[in-house]
Amino acid sequence: MTFSLGFTGGIGSGKSYVCRRLKAMGVPVFDTDREARCEMEENTRLQTQLSELVGQPVVLGGQLQKHVLSAFIRSSSECAVQVDNLVHPCVRQRMRRWLAAQTAEVAAVECALLFESGFDADVNLTVAVTAPLEVRVARVMARDGKPREELERWISLQMDEETKTARADVVIVNDGAHDVDLQLRLLLASIASEKS
Repeated sequence: MTFSLGFTGGIGSGKSYVCRRLKAMGVPVFDTDREARCEMEENTRLQTQLSELVGQPVVLGGQLQKHVLSAFIRSSSECAVQVDNLVHPCVRQRMRRWLAAQTAEVAAVECALLFESGFDADVNLTVAVTAPLEVRVARVMARDGKPREELERWISLQMDEETKTARADVVIVNDGAHDVDLQLRLLLASIASEKS
């Protein structure tokens, strides 16, 4: 039976980078953000529900109108919850099917909202990827070209870093000083020794 890991972290923490490193080590990774986009682009019922909620089309010509959805989500935490309540059940079904089909010793789920969505209940071990706030802000400003004020507003809508790390079974520090690969190898070794 596959041992499942759930990776989470706030914006700019580097959870996607950490999951890419994990994938390079041979661990299959389910990316909930990518799967949510697929679900929104393919599921016409969900498209209708989201468009009615947002007040304008969220998919045009088969392409997700990410700016429309993002603007609505960022307008308030209540709006974000409404979108999540529509999208998360669809993604959870995809994730559960994917996990059930895995044959690897270990598989991972990358999910920014692991705890908020309740997806943590579907994995064996939760992992929070963390970095200092200034590092996170600098990363996202460099990556997305967004102003600091917008990033701070987005960060304020997310579960705070301290809560995520307190709830997680394991913490991976991705601050540029700690060796991420070493932390992942130690984690995988620990899992392998517990399974044997």
